[in-house]
Amino acid sequence: MASFKRTLSLNTTIAIVVGGVIGSGIFMKPALMASQLQSPLILLSVWVVAGIITLFGALSNAELAAMFPETGGQYIFFKKIYGDGFAFTYGWAAFAVFNTGGNASIAYVCSQYTNYFIELPRFSAVVEHSFLLHIPYVGDIFPLENAGVKLLTIFIIVFLTWISYRSVQYGSAIQRVLTALKAIAIILLIGGVLGSGKGSLHNITTALPSAPHGWNLLSVYIAAIAGAFWAYDGWNNITFVAGEVKDPKKNIPKSLFAGLSFCIIIYALINLAYIYVLPIGKMAGSAFVASDAAKVAWGAVGGTVIALIVIVSTFGTTNANVLATARVTFAMGRENRWFRRAGKVQPKYNTPGNALWLNAVWTVILILSGSFDMLTDMLIFVSWFFYGMSALGVLILRKRMKDTPRFYKVWGYPFVPLTFVGFTAFFLCSTLYTDVHNYQTSAAPVINSLLGILITCIGIPIYFFSKKAK
Repeated sequence: MASFKRTLSLNTTIAIVVGGVIGSGIFMKPALMASQLQSPLILLSVWVVAGIITLFGALSNAELAAMFPETGGQYIFFKKIYGDGFAFTYGWAAFAVFNTGGNASIAYVCSQYTNYFIELPRFSAVVEHSFLLHIPYVGDIFPLENAGVKLLTIFIIVFLTWISYRSVQYGSAIQRVLTALKAIAIILLIGGVLGSGKGSLHNITTALPSAPHGWNLLSVYIAAIAGAFWAYDGWNNITFVAGEVKDPKKNIPKSLFAGLSFCIIIYALINLAYIYVLPIGKMAGSAFVASDAAKVAWGAVGGTVIALIVIVSTFGTTNANVLATARVTFAMGRENRWFRRAGKVQPKYNTPGNALWLNAVWTVILILSGSFDMLTDMLIFVSWFFYGMSALGVLILRKRMKDTPRFYKVWGYPFVPLTFVGFTAFFLCSTLYTDVHNYQTSAAPVINSLLGILITCIGIPIYFFSKKAK
């Protein structure tokens, strides 16, 4: 059976972790979170707590990745822990919901901010709404809406897919460069805003009089932490390419710890910079908090700088996701007849060529649908269910395979994986309750978490039918 070469170094794996995590979330989510919490100190605590919880999950996954350093990541873990059916359901959910949906939404943000420099064409409102697709219990989709942005988004996905199709080395080299540029730009943003002298330390300790308390605070804290989880999502990309990492038993745990630790520090400092120049009330009402903060510090040039940072950041994140997420589809293709073409190695370039292009085609369909907000809400709920099951698998395998050598053992066992599993269960239940409540009170047209569950469960009959197929 053909396999991939181990060409990814420690520096590249760290770049994949950082590049996969730091995308659009840190520029888009803080304003909404500030409006929910209305307290700068509590807002900062959300980013730190979400980062630590995410790190607990990543370190738990690192033990599994060191045990099974194969291309496919969690798909391989679940096959070993829960069997073929559960693994296929994960692979289906990754393909149909959170991997391709994440690629579509992040690349879309990159295209949106290109509008700052070049006005992309679009049809008139009459033409945009002349063609619609109605999905019962979901809503109406207008494929012709914002056509220029969608076409550029499609180009980004196709171009980066072509790069990764031609060579893993090309894709990883681009990722190292983009991650370095992203890190430099963000550090300059933090230093420029905090060092501008145009803010006030008083902003950091001043909450709004209407800030929530008691049980209400717990509810909005969970809602805010979901936004932070979206910003931290992407850390598991490194497990997808485990079969291509040099010395994976050492480099995967190192890259996860170093990469996520860097992201936690950066996210806390960026939010501190926002708060320093924007009181919490003004931050909560900001349509684009990073731009407003930069304008206070640097004047009109701040908007241009932020637009460039967002473009570089989201382009790098899209590249990291395209490079890594196709490996899950590839692993699923190796195990299932209906997807067997996706499990073939491209003989000339030694890449998962069919899986890359299959993911690209589905991502393009999602881009044309325009349902990015719905996909974002769904993918966090569904992906965190599987993150929790992965950490639970560490506890299961410690009992079932206790004599198997472990080249890396999760620090703080069993506290770290147990804490992550417990928090994940609480997060999923509270999110489901909030979604149902919002639907019942007409605050939201769709129960996004249930829709995510529905799409995921479609993979179950597909698995059984494909298993019986000759």
